Amino acid sequence: MFAAESLVKTLLNQGVEVCFTNPGTSEMHMVAALDRNPDMRAVLCLFEGVASGAADGYARMSGKPASTLLHLGPGLANALANFHNARRAKVPVVNIVGDHARDHIKLDAPLTSDIEGFCATVSRWTGNVDTPEQISTLAVEAVRQSYGPEPGIASLILPADCAWSDIEPEVIEKTDFPARHQVTEDEITAVANKIRAAKNPIQYLGDIACHAQGMAAAGRIAKKLDCRVIFETFAARISRGSNHFSAQRLNYFGESALEDMKDCDLLVIAGSKAPVSFFAYPGIDSVLTPPGAEVMVLADVTTDSAKALADLADVLEANEAQALQPRSQAPELDREQPLNPGFVGLSLLRHMKDGSVICDDATTSGMGVFPWLENGPDHDWLCLTGGAIGMGMPMAVGAAIACPDEQVFALCGDGAGAYTCQALWTQAREKQNIINVVFANHSYLILNFELARVGAGDPGPAAQAMLDLSNPKMDWVAIGTGFGVPSVSTKTAGEFDDALVYALATPGPHLIVAEI
Repeated sequence: MFAAESLVKTLLNQGVEVCFTNPGTSEMHMVAALDRNPDMRAVLCLFEGVASGAADGYARMSGKPASTLLHLGPGLANALANFHNARRAKVPVVNIVGDHARDHIKLDAPLTSDIEGFCATVSRWTGNVDTPEQISTLAVEAVRQSYGPEPGIASLILPADCAWSDIEPEVIEKTDFPARHQVTEDEITAVANKIRAAKNPIQYLGDIACHAQGMAAAGRIAKKLDCRVIFETFAARISRGSNHFSAQRLNYFGESALEDMKDCDLLVIAGSKAPVSFFAYPGIDSVLTPPGAEVMVLADVTTDSAKALADLADVLEANEAQALQPRSQAPELDREQPLNPGFVGLSLLRHMKDGSVICDDATTSGMGVFPWLENGPDHDWLCLTGGAIGMGMPMAVGAAIACPDEQVFALCGDGAGAYTCQALWTQAREKQNIINVVFANHSYLILNFELARVGAGDPGPAAQAMLDLSNPKMDWVAIGTGFGVPSVSTKTAGEFDDALVYALATPGPHLIVAEI
């Protein structure tokens, strides 16, 4: 056995069971170690941004870290955008980055880079293996650091000669990791006194407060005090559907978000921070909390915010659950209507089964789907937390591995899908039940809106061309088919509905192009 095997065995003992890989020469002994330890599921990704996005989706749905195995600094650099999204999602990831052998680094070979510097941009902790004897200990520490107290990315830099060493570090058995912090009784009481006295309080939710337990507790408080509940525009995971309390999603555009927060005199935060607008705009305030409103943090992202809400509800004697709306019934489908995002939402309402997972990377089009499912089938909606597009298809890969018995959807804009369409190959290789919906408007549509909003003037031909994806149009049927995923193009509500029914009935991944 060589030292890399101790790393894999130790990770398995800590409950890390999946490795999303894109290895190179420096990682070959890790590849061999994965081969010798088949309990660690190795999932090959053609691009590192798929590996990092898949690790994010896996963590959001499983609540525990996967590992990633990446090749040197350039491989890590390819993964950074989706690691940025994972960092914003506050999810645990163990990121293993191979490095040159220690004596080789000083030679400044072509692939030598500042790996630790790359790691620092997205990691809450970075460990360097200096000797083979450290491997198991640092592996456990990486898992510990990924869990928190604020969950995040823990990166472990592994020199090739440490991995290939015939020194066999002790394989460390299961270690208990600290749970999230608990809010004290005194802190709960202080918030309860404030929210009782407020005239127009808002509960503002993020992180695990948006999961089923947190949403239900917030609903109990809302019923007791007749107050509003708003959650982050791009929360990591939102429990939705007819069996869940339905809160309000904060609007994306700053002016609308300010209206959402209007007249609030107390903002009680669970699992988030006070909201700000996504971008700065001339003449518009970026701070969305109304002037004069008090901000009180019930629970931050290091804390069990869902339990804190439940405890607050108990102290407030908010014992009655919020009345749920009856399950939405889909209206009759006008099959000949030209397709738009609303019809996609309508078809999902008609046919999606309970327990589905939706990975949203569709920006404007996703916002058109979202309202249709508010009281529809029960599902989890995963958002683009960090704004770095190219997340939907990779996130679906990880979510499908975490939830192999559930139907997973990836909603993608055509521009976003083009960033990481290599994920389709992994979906096909792993035979995953993922339905990818690509909204093909042949434009960076959100940027057309933003161009006008930031006061940059009327777009001329050059500006229009920079936001246009129609010259040439991407052939998504060819792209999907080329990666091994059955693909079809749809232009009407009826065509999309038929394609969705077929995809749901046929195992394996599918791609449906929604021409809008």
